[in-house]
Amino acid sequence: MTHTSRLSTALLLLFACAAGLSVANVYYAQPVLGALASDLGIATGRIGAVIAATQLGSVAALLWVVPLGDRMDRRRLMAVQGGGLVLALLAVAMAAQAGSLLLGMLAVGLLGTAMTQGLIAYAAAAAGAHERGRVVGAAQAGVVVGLLLARVVAGAVADLGGWRAVYLLSAGVMVVTGMLLWACLPRLPVPAAHSARAGWITLLRQQPVLRQRGVLGLLLFTVFGLFWSSMSLPLGAPPQALSHTAIGAFALVGLLGALAAARSGHWSDRGHAGRVTTGALWVMLLSWAPIAAMPHHLGWLVLGVLLLDLAVQALHVTNQSRILAAAPHAQAQVIAAYMLFYAAGSGLGALAGSALYAAQGWTGVCIAGAGVSLLALLAWWMMPGYHTITGGHEPCPVRRGSRIDNGRS
Repeated sequence: MTHTSRLSTALLLLFACAAGLSVANVYYAQPVLGALASDLGIATGRIGAVIAATQLGSVAALLWVVPLGDRMDRRRLMAVQGGGLVLALLAVAMAAQAGSLLLGMLAVGLLGTAMTQGLIAYAAAAAGAHERGRVVGAAQAGVVVGLLLARVVAGAVADLGGWRAVYLLSAGVMVVTGMLLWACLPRLPVPAAHSARAGWITLLRQQPVLRQRGVLGLLLFTVFGLFWSSMSLPLGAPPQALSHTAIGAFALVGLLGALAAARSGHWSDRGHAGRVTTGALWVMLLSWAPIAAMPHHLGWLVLGVLLLDLAVQALHVTNQSRILAAAPHAQAQVIAAYMLFYAAGSGLGALAGSALYAAQGWTGVCIAGAGVSLLALLAWWMMPGYHTITGGHEPCPVRRGSRIDNGRS
């Protein structure tokens, strides 16, 4: 495929759907944590380790697996990762005790993340420079839809056939997905060998914007993980005693919030990244007031989920927009570096969420969520150049010698 041709709509849709299905595997466990704990005899305070194991796998993927796409044939690598992911899903479905479950989740996190980020990089490499932003944006949209709808699907399937059916069904879906990818993905030249891992480590040293946005991403997804890893516990217990389907359906509200934040990238491109960041951080902090009122009426939880996911997605998109603008010469590496902060925050939030709920109940979770949200707002306020940033264009400084072409590469 030449870079002067336009990526077909069908291929773009395949990239988006495959990325969404891949990332969904990392999130299927969240609405069924109660069932997992009951079936395998895992204490409530420790069930967050299931989510943390997938995030640990995600970190390993970003460190060692995703960079392989810069040194190997992408199509063949995708086939190997897809086969491994199917085996990992089957291992989770057949887990008989906590240890084997955690190992399976570790593998699912590693291979699911590797496929997701690999597909985004594949799409960017297959696209011409004139459409790369559109193509990557479509693939990222698939990821957002996949990670949110994963909770809905997992809840519905678990109600019909138990939590193991979720992973058996996903294994079958990934077999079909892998066959379509092998048949349809374009063959691309193997990139010149280089140390991608050293590249993003260098970027962390060189790019203040990456470090600052990485810190915000870490705190942002700690908040996100706190909420989504613990929400199913009070909803599944009396007096609510909701079904897995009903619990998972709250992700539909989150999807509405995420879609409402779609224009945040456009506003960032127009020089309003600072204002979007400040607004999103305030909304994230304020969302914990209705979330904390959940025991009084589920309507408050609906409002809180809408606000939280609106804030999270707006800030996530803005973070990515700014770090990519700061390093257009190394977009894959800079995304991998940023996603490490994402994975670390999600894992930390998952561990803390279930532990806090076991020790302090829903009130403890909400106090922690509001506290981390306030910490993120204070961190943003203290960052160098904050007043300049909130007034308009956010600076994207780099060291001398770094190849920058004004975001047009």
